[in-house]
Amino acid sequence: MTRQLTGRSYRFHLGDLKVRFTFDSPTQGSFVVIQGAGLAPDGHAETVALDLREIRAGVFLNSWTEASGATVTHVEDFENGTVYSNVTVDGKLYNLVGTIEEA
Repeated sequence: MTRQLTGRSYRFHLGDLKVRFTFDSPTQGSFVVIQGAGLAPDGHAETVALDLREIRAGVFLNSWTEASGATVTHVEDFENGTVYSNVTVDGKLYNLVGTIEEA
């Protein structure tokens, strides 16, 4: 299933935080912060190494570390269009829940 994500882009809407994420490969992703909500600058773009694991059909555990040292862990439920996100920025943990839409 991870191969089916390759080349596809999604919008993660996590309250005021909005990100466009592309699965470049099963081990690499890239994102653009559309609206950073104080967690990241608007327009910030980065390519990251992914640890992407399929939990069950349509549900993935996806995590990465950004150049700033921020860490992100998602449970991405594509079947139900829901993303659960834990983000650490400057040592503070943020728990977010939102929606996934194909871009």
